[in-house]
Amino acid sequence: MPTEGPLVASQLGATLDRALAAHPSPPRFLPPPTHRPWQVSVEADFLFAHPQGGWAQAPAERPPSWPGRLRWIQTATAGIDGFPNWLSEGVDVSCARGVYSRQIADYVMAAIYSFAKPFETMAPQGPGDWNPKTLAPVAGATMGIVGLGSIGTEVARRAIGNDMNVVAVRRRPGTSGVEGVALVTDLPALFAASDHVVLALPDTAATRGIVDARLLSSAKPGLHLINVGRGTAIDHDALIAALDRGLVGRATLDVTAPEPPPEGSRLYTHPAIRLTPHLASNFVHARARLRDLILSNYTRVIGGLRPYGLVNPALGY
Repeated sequence: MPTEGPLVASQLGATLDRALAAHPSPPRFLPPPTHRPWQVSVEADFLFAHPQGGWAQAPAERPPSWPGRLRWIQTATAGIDGFPNWLSEGVDVSCARGVYSRQIADYVMAAIYSFAKPFETMAPQGPGDWNPKTLAPVAGATMGIVGLGSIGTEVARRAIGNDMNVVAVRRRPGTSGVEGVALVTDLPALFAASDHVVLALPDTAATRGIVDARLLSSAKPGLHLINVGRGTAIDHDALIAALDRGLVGRATLDVTAPEPPPEGSRLYTHPAIRLTPHLASNFVHARARLRDLILSNYTRVIGGLRPYGLVNPALGY
């Protein structure tokens, strides 16, 4: 008799469930966990988790039953900051590292071109308004990247393809690993050299508040700051002050801390800030890549291998 497949609890929707059901070694499914999802550990072998699936109510301390039967957790996100700190205790956790990089790189380049070529402000309203206006160059401009992981690497490749100069800082020493990307020694040097700075950082103790008043004071005049990592990287009060004083030219923020910003926040109304509601990952269009990653990891895990995209608990991503 064929052996029964592993028990899966999934918060990632019916489309993924159907793809798994069509696998040559299909799993069995538990009802999608919505209330106290960590409690599935008493039954499930695998958990496919989304941070919006009830995890905000998770206890601060690891429940006594955790990780229970769980042998593997796959998250829908590139980071695990939306989950409790104990998520990876005693169980392999893999994240969606790389799944959203292309879409986020699209967002970054759109932000840069929109900053350099703001067509919406240049349309003539009549013959008397037919005056040439100066457009900023993209080719030849310098992009600084803070965080050269999968997102930062994809952004760098797009920038190089647009004839930009690219400099970066990264956690690990050595070369950049991307042809055409020069590493700089510290953040002030990167901010001083760059026309556009892209933050592609996870939320960790080391990255929280890393962009503060002191760092912003080193910015190249007119700097365009783009954050597609986590909102906790920026001291937003310091950013607004730097924009008001002209130390920074513009900011494009897809992430904030908290999300959403509170009512009355100047992040909504500041003329030099373009704010979007955490949409750079373009999840609908990246969903197929997430499905393919999970199917590949499912095959690996049931075959006795560890999944791709394993989270390092010590680093938090």
